[in-house]
Amino acid sequence: MKNPVPNKALLVHHPLVRLFLIIAASVLMAINLKTFVHAGGLYPGGFTGLSLLIIEIFSRFFGIQIPFVVINTLLNSVPAFVSFKFIGRRFTLYSGLMILLSGILTDLIPVGPMTQDVLLSAVFGGLLNACAVTLCLVAGATSGGTDFVAIYFSQKYGRDVWNYILIFNILVLCAAGILFGWDKALYSIIFQYTSTQALRGMYRRYQQVTLLIVTDKPQVAYKIIRDETNHDATEIEGTGCYQRSKKTILYSVISADEAHHVRAKIREVDPDAFVNVIKSHKIQGRFYNPPRD
Repeated sequence: MKNPVPNKALLVHHPLVRLFLIIAASVLMAINLKTFVHAGGLYPGGFTGLSLLIIEIFSRFFGIQIPFVVINTLLNSVPAFVSFKFIGRRFTLYSGLMILLSGILTDLIPVGPMTQDVLLSAVFGGLLNACAVTLCLVAGATSGGTDFVAIYFSQKYGRDVWNYILIFNILVLCAAGILFGWDKALYSIIFQYTSTQALRGMYRRYQQVTLLIVTDKPQVAYKIIRDETNHDATEIEGTGCYQRSKKTILYSVISADEAHHVRAKIREVDPDAFVNVIKSHKIQGRFYNPPRD
């Protein structure tokens, strides 16, 4: 029997909610590109940064103004095709909407720098970028580019390609530094670091934690884990050292964003349960990831 999906997940994955989140993410992304990123002359990571670099090259050296939406859409076309075929159709369509809409809005929104301080642009631009990407991820989509590549290799081959993506971003920044000055390239590193750290704090689906639950109601606690997360658990028999009473320890690994909800549910049914949540850095073996639609 298929386990029920949490109501929160059902709400977030409603088409109208997903559409609203994608539109909000596109607006934030475009505003960020035309304020903080443009004011600081920064180059974000991924295909967005490459698009801005290509546009700047054509503008400065050839006097040709190319719309952002054209370059960004062309660069994302091949990864989007691969995603549509191998990752998920609706996932790709929502991601394509994000790419297209953010590109159009970037070309339409007038330039309006909020500050002339490049460091402030790098920090607050990185924070705003993380907010936009988080909304996109919550909607079950991506902002495109290298995210398509990373997800494809992760799902099809179980390989982590983030190091290669990091090398790609370094090459983009090196090209920007050689052509337009190293100060903007170095500030762009601050932008990317701020964005990455903020994103890790706001979106934790891909972070895993270990649950160690000492309980007298193992079946009830296990049912909560199974129903709420679709993850399994291992039951270990133990003995409480103080009273020498028999205890059961449940061991499970779940996503970090599920931990608070599971812990609260267990506390409702077993107030005396002892729950320890531990950060998990490396997981080897089968770990359930919800399929992309």
